[in-house]
Amino acid sequence: METTEPNPTWDAAAHSEVVDAIEAGVGEVTYRVWGADWCGDCRAALPDFFAALEAAGVPDEEVEVYEVDRDKEGPNVEAYDVSLIPTVVVERDDEEVARFEESEDRPAAEYVAERLLDGDVMA
Repeated sequence: METTEPNPTWDAAAHSEVVDAIEAGVGEVTYRVWGADWCGDCRAALPDFFAALEAAGVPDEEVEVYEVDRDKEGPNVEAYDVSLIPTVVVERDDEEVARFEESEDRPAAEYVAERLLDGDVMA
């Protein structure tokens, strides 16, 4: 998916707290991302999110990407109850610890970083 290409203009230094929080999760959490190139919300949100993952050094094996069709059908959509895209599910030990959906009012990386900083997630 083109929308998973990191935004080259995303400024990691300006978002150092976000990068640090995501970096702290490396080796601890897995990201599952549903989206599609045809989706305007995905094109707006996902390149910055993937730039944050890249800046934090999240290895590819800790990120699963699932492309959905215009009917919002695709891999693991039912298993994870995905109805909005983009959706990012963060798992630790196969348990969901955070979920970003298109309806959130702030950037995906910022939302996920805040959840990772919550004591319950990284405990």
